Amino acid sequence: MSPRICWLCKLQQNGSSGVTSKLSGQEVIQWSQSFQSLMTSKYGPIVYKAYLKTEYSDENLEFWIACEKYKRIKCRWKRAARARKLFKLYIRPNAPREINIDSPTREDIIQELQDSSPYCFEDAQKIVYHHMERDSYPRFLQSSIYQGFISRYNHQT
Repeated sequence: MSPRICWLCKLQQNGSSGVTSKLSGQEVIQWSQSFQSLMTSKYGPIVYKAYLKTEYSDENLEFWIACEKYKRIKCRWKRAARARKLFKLYIRPNAPREINIDSPTREDIIQELQDSSPYCFEDAQKIVYHHMERDSYPRFLQSSIYQGFISRYNHQT
């Protein structure tokens, strides 16, 4: 595993600190029920992000989470500033953390940046969510990361 996620290996091995000490076997098992169960659990997104880093696609989850935070910004000028930042980081062609969206969606975002509505990135966020659900989530369930958690909690019961 890459050094960037070696913390997860340590957590799996000792289980006495950090995220794994707070995880229940029930929560880990629920992650396999649906992608939504993983994303709405307390620690699922943290573990899932560690897995996505192994696939070099953690920008998808980062973007999705950033959009969730963006939608909660009440102040219009703060939302406009955040919208520009999200566009530069994830949306514009050759962005540092560019996500995989189609050109019409990208063009719609460019148009909506003028207003910076809370829903400016909603279509892109849906696309990214479906990419994760359809592509990387099934691989996550088969990964050594998830299987390690399942194995650990099966041995405890």
